[in-house]
This record gives sequence, structure tokens and C-alpha cells, in this order.
Amino acid sequence: MSQPKVVPLYEGTFSVAIDKKFNRIGRDDSPGKGALKLSINPFLITTNERNILFDAGLGGLIGEDTSIETLINNLDEHGVSDYEISDIFISHLHFDHFGGLAHQENGYWELTFPDATVWVSEEGWKKRYSLIGDEPEAHQDFFHFLDSMANIKFISDDVEEVEHVKTKTIGGHTEFHQALFYDNDSLRCLMAGDVIGRRIFINRNFAAKYDFKPKQSIEARETLKRFACKNDFTILAYHETHHPMFKLTNYNPKSGYSIEVV
Repeated sequence: MSQPKVVPLYEGTFSVAIDKKFNRIGRDDSPGKGALKLSINPFLITTNERNILFDAGLGGLIGEDTSIETLINNLDEHGVSDYEISDIFISHLHFDHFGGLAHQENGYWELTFPDATVWVSEEGWKKRYSLIGDEPEAHQDFFHFLDSMANIKFISDDVEEVEHVKTKTIGGHTEFHQALFYDNDSLRCLMAGDVIGRRIFINRNFAAKYDFKPKQSIEARETLKRFACKNDFTILAYHETHHPMFKLTNYNPKSGYSIEVV
């Protein structure tokens, strides 16, 4: 019986300006003026029984040079097909985190992972549904296709919907933002979407203007950092460009946390 493992599925690095379009750049390039530099790393957790995704990547909806093929090829490199993904947990409903759930590679909408259960916040889904009419038509079509065709189930805080996986509503970046946890003793990891999206968030305490409630993000981030350090959890940083998996080995009041790349 093999041990569970987690790997990042790097989709690329992008310059993201106020128009929220993802423009591909090199991993070591600087973003455009006034833009953010964001990398995309869905995480694959493989066990003997399941293949689980923490967030689902970009897809082809919000960038000129993005495609579902990147994610499919990444999975293939790890010996997993799109039909073998059993569960997908979504941290929050921004398109760069759930855009990979469906695609139009053949000219019509298709589920990327036809046999997967998609786990999301019920309140988050209802909120997104109520606001989707303000989005571009392609975004509306994508969302309504998922709403009618995907096997969507709602998650509850601290309930183990799938063995060894729990979620917790932390808010901050979005109103109903989730932290995702996998814990079976031999593998312990957490992914907190954009609340801990990059390693720079570990030892720099700042309010992000793009957060729904910046102060709540800061508080959640501090709680998760302490938890990860105390309980030997690997942090999975969705937007980190280099080494998106790391542990916090100790804390010094002056220098902050020591970071150990996994």
C-alpha cells in the first residue's frame, strides 16, 4: 500500500493587471507596470483510493494564452487521467481557482473531470450565482454549465466529507473563503487559497487591497501559520512561482518563521 503524496501542477506564471486578464510571462520575468505577478499551482493529492485536487486552475477562460491542456498534461505526467480525479475542493470562487472545471476545447462546454465531485462553500456558490449576471457572457455560460452539469456538493466546516480532508471557512480574501486540510498523519498539508497564496505572506504582515476584508485575512493567516508550524503541516501556496510547498520549522520574534522548502 503506497503512501499518499501531494504535488503542485504548475500551469505557468502571469502578469495580471486591473483588467484581471492573465498574460503569460516567464517564471523569472517581472510583471507589467502596475500588475501583479501570479503563478498558478493546483495541487494533486494521490492516495490508494482517490485522486484529489485542491483548486482547479485557470482553464481557458481568463487569459489569451491559457488552455485546459496544461492541467491535463500535468496530470498525465503523474499518471493520472482527467477521468480519475475523484474529488475537487475549491478554496474560493475566483476564476483563476475554478476555471479549470470546464472547457470548450471541442467548441462546446465540457466538464474537465466528468467523474469528480466538486466541493464548494454553499454560501459562496449562492453568492456567485446571485452576481454572475454582471459578468461577461462567457463567464455566465461557464458558471451556469457547471451549476447544471457538475456534481457539486456543499462543504461544512470541520466535517470530513472525504476521508482525511476537512475545510474551514476563514473569509478574508473572499467572504466565504475556505482553508483546505489533508491529514492522515503520514501526509499533512493545508492550502489557504489567496490568504497564503505566496511565501512572501509568511514573514510580511500587510493588508492586501484586493481582499474582501484585509484585516480578516491577516488574522486568518496568523492563525494558519501558527497551526502549520505547531502541527508540522506543509503549506501549499497556490500563487507561488518557485517552491510552492514549504514548512514552517520554528518562530523567532525578531526574524519570523524559518521556511523549509519541501
